[in-house]
Amino acid sequence: MARLNWGVTEPDTLDAFLGGRLQIRQPRRGYRAGVDPVLLAASIVAKPGQSVLELGCGVGTAILCLGRRVPGLDMTGVELQPDYANLARHNAKANDLPLNVITADLRALPAELRQRRFDHVIMNPPYFNRGAGTSAIDPGRDTALGGDTPLTDWLDIGARRLAPKGYLTLIQRIERLPEALIALQGRLGSIVIRPVAGRSERAPGLFILRARQEGRAPFRLLPTLVMHIGATHDGDKDSYTPQVAAILRNGADLPMTG
Repeated sequence: MARLNWGVTEPDTLDAFLGGRLQIRQPRRGYRAGVDPVLLAASIVAKPGQSVLELGCGVGTAILCLGRRVPGLDMTGVELQPDYANLARHNAKANDLPLNVITADLRALPAELRQRRFDHVIMNPPYFNRGAGTSAIDPGRDTALGGDTPLTDWLDIGARRLAPKGYLTLIQRIERLPEALIALQGRLGSIVIRPVAGRSERAPGLFILRARQEGRAPFRLLPTLVMHIGATHDGDKDSYTPQVAAILRNGADLPMTG
């Protein structure tokens, strides 16, 4: 199969998600989507006909996983890096999914987008604080993993794009949970957190957070989602728990209730 090259360091690769129901082209080097965007998509309680905005959509993995699971969504993605935005457009077309990709800095959204409100805003912001640590060699990977937009800005901009009663959902590293909660205080309510751990005896490394515009329900901390069976890695065989395997291969939901 011919490879496409959208200006990234090397030709891209074609990778299967949701048990092959979604084919995603992404850079061979640089930021490459793994299981995190699939988990994010699985946690969204969207209904046909609703609108979804993904901030920082990359090559489109999360929002296209959602679009494959829930038909009939009005989907928009915003991506800063043109190479990744082009791949997102290609992936949407190749998978026959309706995704409008806008190349823009989320801090300078075009006027037509600032005038819209969405039922769902989803995001997988850079995991690392640019003020700490070193930059990645590949510019695309560096922007995706660190970026220069504070997490508080991501959440503020996402909250502004929500329709009344709309949901904001993100996946992020566990050490940034206090930062996220502070940023959402007084902005969104009905906050639900699901920690994500690699194994049952390990501390969570990630969390999925859902908050609602005008939400009034009390804060909820859900049971931890455990990714793998067993205390340690056992060779090369598949070790995903049945729940995670169903999400990754069959497009199953990840309930944000407990």
